Amino acid sequence: MNRKKVVVTNRVFPETRSLLEAHATTVVNEDETPWPAETLLDHCRDAFGLMAFMTDRIDEAFIAACPDLRVVGAALKGYDNIDVDACTRAGVTVTIVPDLLTVPTAELAIGLMLSLGRNILEGDRTIRKEGFAGWRPALYGAGLDGATVGILGFGLVGQAIAERLQPFRCRILAADMAKRSSAAFPFVTFAEMDRVIAEADWLVLALPLTAQTQHLIGRSALARMKPGARIVNPARGSLVDEVAIADALAAGHIAGYAADVFECEDWAREDRPREIEPRLLGDGARTVLTPHIGSAVIDVRRDIELSAARSIVDVLAGRPPAYAVNAPAGTLLEVIEDAEPAPYKNISGGR
Repeated sequence: MNRKKVVVTNRVFPETRSLLEAHATTVVNEDETPWPAETLLDHCRDAFGLMAFMTDRIDEAFIAACPDLRVVGAALKGYDNIDVDACTRAGVTVTIVPDLLTVPTAELAIGLMLSLGRNILEGDRTIRKEGFAGWRPALYGAGLDGATVGILGFGLVGQAIAERLQPFRCRILAADMAKRSSAAFPFVTFAEMDRVIAEADWLVLALPLTAQTQHLIGRSALARMKPGARIVNPARGSLVDEVAIADALAAGHIAGYAADVFECEDWAREDRPREIEPRLLGDGARTVLTPHIGSAVIDVRRDIELSAARSIVDVLAGRPPAYAVNAPAGTLLEVIEDAEPAPYKNISGGR
């Protein structure tokens, strides 16, 4: 039997591999390091299916070089690294995992807020470096109780963050692009983005990366923020201008920045920086930085992979997959209407 080929670009759980191997000849990256673009392309030139991750850039040139490709099962919620329009033109179905990342990302956002405001990492470093001789009047920070938390973006992740903030008795402001009914969220005050930015003690980003949201939090927005406010970014690195953030920290205008995502990760940007802003790395007292672990919960990651793998298996079997974000000609697909992230666009220079 002539089995079709499926390529998996990053190391996966044994259950994921077994599912795919039962249906296709499967090539899997066995290492934690992503393949270089040339290696990935070499593996995919004759592939029918591809399980893609955030480290992969699936653009028009890539699609053109893979004429047999018919499905990209993205183990992702945000898919700005995939040119969905090019996939549609080439007859390639793109699927995502729309909701499994929501809860762990919201949990991490709360963890980042607590770590930043209460100087948890700085306290840990102090004990390890200096030892502990008892209480001292040091490392005073900011709590969440009664604070005004502004959330930019109120999709599934924004909603989950707001729900988890309720026990902290926060005043929650949200800028909601979809204009959801306030009756469904009585604990949230919906407001225009400028008001949310201006009034927040904590500004939490829960937006997709598009040409309109790139560097949304740049010098102008930072200047409108309260002195002493803090910013938390569990969404996409390029929602902020990291250089402007570092400048605002150095000037003492904002009190802290916590991030799980960074500009250098955003493959949709031709002009993305190739490293994290060095001044953020050097400011351990006012930053908390984690290596994109928003969904890094064992059971969740396994379920994300299996969801993407099942979509690929469905297409192999001639069935419409769940969670498709496009509908190439000749397919009968129900496209997700509420997929939050915009499809891939080259957003170089966008603001």
